[in-house]
Parts: sequence; structure tokens; C-alpha cells
Amino acid sequence: MSNSDLDDLAAELAEFAPPEKKKGRSASEERVIAGFEEIQRFTEQHGRAPQHGEGRDIFERLYAVRLDRLRVLPDCRALLEPLDHQGLLAGALVASGSKDGVIDIDDLAAELADVAGSNDITVLHHVRSAAEKRAAEEIANREPCADFDRFRPLFEQVHHDLKTGTRQARRFMQDARVETGDFFILGGQTVYVAEKGNEFTTPQGHPDARLRVVYSNSTESNLLMRSLQRALNKDEAGRRITGKETGSLFGGFLEEDDIESGTIYVLRSLSNHPFIAEHRELIHKIGVTGGKVETRIAGATHDATYLLADVEIVATWKLAGINRTRLEALFHRIFAPAQLDLTIQDRFGCPIRPREWFLVPLSIIDEVVKRILDGSISDVIYDPKTANLQKI
Repeated sequence: MSNSDLDDLAAELAEFAPPEKKKGRSASEERVIAGFEEIQRFTEQHGRAPQHGEGRDIFERLYAVRLDRLRVLPDCRALLEPLDHQGLLAGALVASGSKDGVIDIDDLAAELADVAGSNDITVLHHVRSAAEKRAAEEIANREPCADFDRFRPLFEQVHHDLKTGTRQARRFMQDARVETGDFFILGGQTVYVAEKGNEFTTPQGHPDARLRVVYSNSTESNLLMRSLQRALNKDEAGRRITGKETGSLFGGFLEEDDIESGTIYVLRSLSNHPFIAEHRELIHKIGVTGGKVETRIAGATHDATYLLADVEIVATWKLAGINRTRLEALFHRIFAPAQLDLTIQDRFGCPIRPREWFLVPLSIIDEVVKRILDGSISDVIYDPKTANLQKI
């Protein structure tokens, strides 16, 4: 092969050779190149350029912002285009990269060094995590409540109801609804939802709304419903304050032409479990149903709710105009100190702790029903030590 042929071949191969790095580059240019190479590695790993979006990883969003800045600077484009084998610089611009649209290459190099200066892309400097951003959102600025005198009687009444037992403070459950007029305990303060704006759906598909929240220390804040929900779930002492347990539970006594709307029932277990057999006359399940009790207890032997055994119906009361959910919650509040603490295994061998079973005489249950009917139930609770109802 002649020398001229070798020269021609060398010229052809040179087209495929990687570009040589220019000699004498400044430190800023080297950092820009190193930062761009981090973006290229991301693109190779994921098969696409980094993208913006609330639902995307914080590192990807950071790369996307920096790529936008590289695209907007002519000096950076001239420096990086020979290295851009993925066509990243040709993409559409999304952000200008600075408030006035002008940024110095040295400033950009300093930002890119946050990523390029570490071999581990999970190490970021001066970048708030998504969790930190959410936490900042949840802590809305509280301001003095100018019309707090309107709300003061409400807080006083709620505190009184909690002392007398007509309201309960219960652990706030995840994704629980928040409505106007609801009360909560958050950070040691009683919280009142004074106003709730129109609901909307977040990008993640969750319902949300803007709230006006008034606190018992005479302050208020304007925050999102989901921010309040997250704060209540994170607070170990966070509680929902229930509505009054008494009120229009019954529409009156059942007359001949009334439509039955519920039945209070008391069951006794026929289980041969040693503890249940020993205390059979005291162990009762109390519930409320809108259908037939016999239908509800069918198949009790296969249901851990009924202690995996047959049951017998020992008492029932017919109801009209009844709020069944509130009534059942009232029974469970009154007899909570006597709730049966028993763990059994279901048919798959899994431990189950049945609820709605209480160590309480049938005569006391009958007394509670009578007190519900005459309205004197709001200030009593069952005392297992004396086996009697006691005033709170």
C-alpha cells in the first residue's frame, strides 16, 4: 500500500475518532464538560434526556434544569457540541436558567460542580430534597385571627365536651376526610376548620382543597387539606375530635306504622375456649344492624368476628329513625374499659383480636339502652371494677 493510500485511510478513520480535548481549557470549562458528562451518563442509563416534572426524581429534575442552562449559553454550546453525540443540546428549552436570562459560564460551572465534583450522583449540595419542600409547605405561616371572638365559644364548648365525654379525641387515620366544622388536635393546639374551598385533584390523583384553619391560641393559617392531613398523621399526638355522641340517635319509640331502621343486638358466644367458657355469662358482643340479626350471624363458626364459634342472640331492641353508626360508636365508647382482651387464631393460623366483645353483664347493657332513650347517657362510662355505670 502506498503512502498516499495510507494518508487517505487515516483521513477517513479520523472522522470516527472521538474529538480530542482542547489543550489549555480553563477550570470553569473543565467543570462544565464534567457536568455535561454526568447528564450524558443519565441519558445513556435511562434512554432519554432528563425531564422536568413534579413526579420525577429530584436528581433528574436537577439535570433537566442544568441542561436547559447549557442550551441557552452560546459559549457552552460551542464548547460542548463536539462532545454531544446524543443530540442533547438540540432539545427544546424549558427554563432560562436565571431571573434575567443572563448567566456567566463561571457561575454555571460552579453549579455543575455540585454534581461533577462527586463520583456519587446521590450526593447533592445546596439542593433541598422533595421531603424538605413538602415539610416547608405543610408549615403554613400563622397569623393573628382578627375575628377570634367568633370562634372562642366553639373552642370552649369543645373543651367542655371532651371533659364530659360527649366528644372523643381519636387517632387521626391516614387519608381521613376534612370538612368545614371539623375539630382536631395538632401540636398541642385545638384546630378548627372554619372554611374549605372548592376541592380539586392533585397531579397524583388525590383530592385537595384550600382551608382556613383557626387555632385555639388565637391564630389562623391558610393551608392545603393534604398538608393538614400529613401533619396530623406525622404528629404522634395528632387527634380528630369526634362530633357529639348523643343527639338524634332515635326518632322516637317504634309505633305500629313506623319503619324499622335498625336493631341493637347482644350476642353470647358458644365457644369452648377455656376463658370464654368460664366467663360465658359476662362476655357479650354488642352491635347494630339494619338487617336481620339471624342473617348477620349466619356462618359465625367460620368468622373470627364471632370467635369462630356459634353464637346465641340474648337480647334485641328495635329502632326507628336511628343513626346506626353513631349508636354503635356510643356503645363501644361506654364499654371500652371492659373490652375483651383475647387473641385467637383464625383457620389459617393467623392471630386475630376480635372487637365488639365486652366483659359486661346483660343488665348493664339494658340500662345503657334505657339511658340512651331518656337522654341521660352522655356523662357515664362503665366501670369494670364495680360492674356499674359511673359518671365521668
